[in-house]
Amino acid sequence: MTSVIEDGSLVLFQGDSITDAGRNYYDPLSMGDGYARMAAARFEGSDVRFLNRGISGNRAVDLQARWDRDCLALRPDWVSIMIGVNDAWRRYDSNDPTSCDAFAESYRDILTQTRDILGARLIILEPFVLPVSPYVESFREDLDPKIEAARLLAGEFDAIYVPLDSLFAEAVSTRPPQHWSEDGVHPTLAGHQLIANAWVEALGAP
Repeated sequence: MTSVIEDGSLVLFQGDSITDAGRNYYDPLSMGDGYARMAAARFEGSDVRFLNRGISGNRAVDLQARWDRDCLALRPDWVSIMIGVNDAWRRYDSNDPTSCDAFAESYRDILTQTRDILGARLIILEPFVLPVSPYVESFREDLDPKIEAARLLAGEFDAIYVPLDSLFAEAVSTRPPQHWSEDGVHPTLAGHQLIANAWVEALGAP
């Protein structure tokens, strides 16, 4: 498979705890132990470079607040973003909802900045939840409109779209949800590998 990412490119992963995956914030080259590291490993032997700036707990508005420092200043050629589950989850665990309009507004702003200032190519990873309990399944009411917003933004910005929610829905038909995520949000090792495989398939690996 031939990658659409050219040798010499800098790829930036952005998002919440799923992207963060325990990375060392004091090491700017730390990739964490999740899908970002797994996907980057598939490009070993090439001249493609990778950075991870995911931060646990982030919502779209948090990305927006730190976009100058954690994206624009890094001058990436490709920006891969997974965001949205906390925008839904905080409604249920903290009574701190984010409307779909507010989510889309923040998301559109960071995409616009990335396109207009950097001319970078965009990759949008669909947010997801897995049906491990009735409580987590209740997130659907809030998350599904945000998934649709992410899809529409991917089309608007000509981004490569990775449909993780539908991929996980298919995966739980073969293995229990807990195989992919014990809490329905944070992936297990198998869940991270599924994300990495989908990311690589969407972009190709050398």
